Order: sequence, then structure tokens, then C-alpha cells
Amino acid sequence: MNEIGLSINTRYDISDGELISIAKHADDMGYHSFWAAESWGRDAFTVLTMVGCNTQNIRLATGIVNVFSRTPALIAQTIASLDILSNGRAILGLGSSGQIVVEGWHGVPFDSPLGRTREYIEIIRKALSGAPVNHDGKFYQIERFRMLAPPVQERLPIYIASLGPKNLELTGEVADGWLPVWLNMERIADLKERLAVGAAKSGRNVSDVTVAPYLMCYTSDSPEDLAHGADLLRAHIAYYIGGMGTFYFENFSRAGFCAEAKAVRDAWGSKNRDQAANAVSDRMLESVTVLGNPQQCRDQMAKFRQAGIDMPVATFPHGTEIATIHRTIDALALEAGD
Repeated sequence: MNEIGLSINTRYDISDGELISIAKHADDMGYHSFWAAESWGRDAFTVLTMVGCNTQNIRLATGIVNVFSRTPALIAQTIASLDILSNGRAILGLGSSGQIVVEGWHGVPFDSPLGRTREYIEIIRKALSGAPVNHDGKFYQIERFRMLAPPVQERLPIYIASLGPKNLELTGEVADGWLPVWLNMERIADLKERLAVGAAKSGRNVSDVTVAPYLMCYTSDSPEDLAHGADLLRAHIAYYIGGMGTFYFENFSRAGFCAEAKAVRDAWGSKNRDQAANAVSDRMLESVTVLGNPQQCRDQMAKFRQAGIDMPVATFPHGTEIATIHRTIDALALEAGD
């Protein structure tokens, strides 16, 4: 079976009952993992605890928590606790996030994200092993820390959200999985080469790193509803390019969408949200999203797999109806079961 994950943003307008219903549905359909994003809504660990208490097999993944707002010791304790509670189903998804979130929301300097991520994972790995942690690093100095309640899994999987060249090499070197967002199908092979460079540094093969991109999905049999879905996807992309600093603007520019990304950013800067969304071209949508009727979405997902991804993580643009999420879960489960 082709593995597939599911990511839900834990925003305020999805109730506990709806989240549990979505997670149970995905669990029943054989989805590999439930990824809880952490942004304006609830924290990822509390949501995953709730999901874990209401599911049987689906793995519980942070998608993502950042490496600035919690200490590595606290992350190790929390993910180990989730693993114990779920009998070995936890996955730790980490990322550096960005300056807007780290400095604006958490009030800490956004400095040296690459070096901090490396040190963060080194500490977490040692803590999860149950060994004493005495660490004298650039960012953290830790003495006499030892976890007395280690996780169930002997090696709890750690995924990194990355797209920049140096971060990709770090992911290949130290992570179990790669969790990119807005991954252009045409760039997958080239980006995996950077993963391979990092993997070689630690004596591994790139196949040792699970390629698990977030893929924005929207499934419907109605042409009118699909047009609505395309509008939601364009608006979501425009927000990332125009409203989330420079990282995603640069990412889309590197992917061959320089003109479109600039048009989106300029319109967003002028506070014209509709114009920004309309600047997202059909080619952009086709390269980074899955949109269409159930069979078209399965075919598109299969193309992403053929291009080199191991486990797509289906997610949804802001404003997607709960019924559409359930419909998409059913449609993509059939593709995964082929």
C-alpha cells in the first residue's frame, strides 16, 4: 500500500468533534499519519493527544513545531509522553518557521536557524535514548538532564520541514523524513540530490529519508465547487508568498515562477488580496496542488509519487468545508491502496 498522511490546521473554526471525526475517518481508511499543524490555533501536542485517545493505528505527528519557542529538553519530554500515551505512534516534525512567527509571536530572536536545528536534534536524540544529556553547545548548555520516561519507539522518527539548499543537506544528514511545503513536482529530483549530499555525510542513502511533502488537495465532482476550490488554493498560495516574509516568495521564484511571485507580492503589498490571488497562475496550481474530481486527484497524486515522493501528506486550503475534507480522504485512500 502506498502510504499517505493527513494534515489539519488546528485553527479555531474546527471543533473537537470535527477533528476527532476527521482523524477517525483517516484511521479507518488506513492513513499512515495525522499531522497537526501549529499556527494561530491550538498547540499541536494537545490536539495530537486528543486524536491519540480517539484512534487506534494512525500515527501522531507534529507538522510542525518550531525550534525556537520550546527548549529541546521540553520537546523531548513532550514527544516521548505522546509516544507512551499512543503506544509508539508519535512522529516529531520540526522546522525553523520564520522571523514573523518567531520574533513577532514568541518574542525571541530569529538567529542561526540551521545551526540551531542541528543542535536541537542532537539534544533531542540523546534525550530520547534515555542517556544522560550534558551538552555544551553554541545555543544550549545542558547539565545532568536525563529522561526517566523514554518513548516506546527505539528510534522515534524526526522529520524536518526544509526547502533551502543548506537545510536540505541538513535534513538528509540527520532526519528520518523530509517535510516540504509547496513542493513543485518538476523540482523533486533536483531537490532530492541535495538530500542525497547530506545523507552521504552520515553514511546513508537518500532512500533512508522519507520524502513527505504537504500537498494542498481539493476534491469535488461539481465544476462550480472545483472553481471555488481553485479560488481557495490561489488565496492560500498568495498568503504564503505575500504575507509570510521572503522565504516562500523565494521558494516559488526558484521554482520558475518569478513573474507570478512578484505580481502576487506587489498586489499583496498594496493590500489587494483578490489581485494577489488572481496572480497565481494555473501552472502554479498544477505544479504544487491536487485539484479535480476523485479520479483526477488520484491520478495527480500518482504523478507526484512517480516524480519521487514517498508519502504525500494531504492538507487543505483555508475555508475548505468539512464535507470536502471527508470526501477527499475517501478519494485519496483509494489511490493509496492501489
